[in-house]
Amino acid sequence: MEENVSVLAQIHQVFGESEVDLRTYSPLTFAYIGDAVFEMVIRTLIVERGQRAANTLHKHTTKIVCAGTQAAIVEAIMEDMTEEEQSIYRRGKNTKIHSAAKNASLSDYRKATGFEAVCGYLYLADNTKRVVELVDLGIKKAGIEL
Repeated sequence: MEENVSVLAQIHQVFGESEVDLRTYSPLTFAYIGDAVFEMVIRTLIVERGQRAANTLHKHTTKIVCAGTQAAIVEAIMEDMTEEEQSIYRRGKNTKIHSAAKNASLSDYRKATGFEAVCGYLYLADNTKRVVELVDLGIKKAGIEL
């Protein structure tokens, strides 16, 4: 039986990309990829909860994959994050943001950016297990219904 290989490892293997020193990435780069990682986790959870029309899936996903919900998640799990994760979060939250928040307060948007930075950092560190743990914990502690 073939060993389970992470998506990141498969990308490196197939496309010949090599690992890069994560210290060279900006917090907004982490947030950029982290947004997709968080959305993939949420979409997977929603799809696996039952067959529904794509439009219904999208509407349900967008209620969760938004700055307000991400801010609630990160507030709920702050004490559960490691010092390193909290440092990445602060760097992401405090980075100068060049886009306007859509349907969110600036505070929630900054918190969401910080949370996405943590998700992106963990993904690029090939630690998606930790991303899933944090999302699971945040959903439970913030009382978010999927």
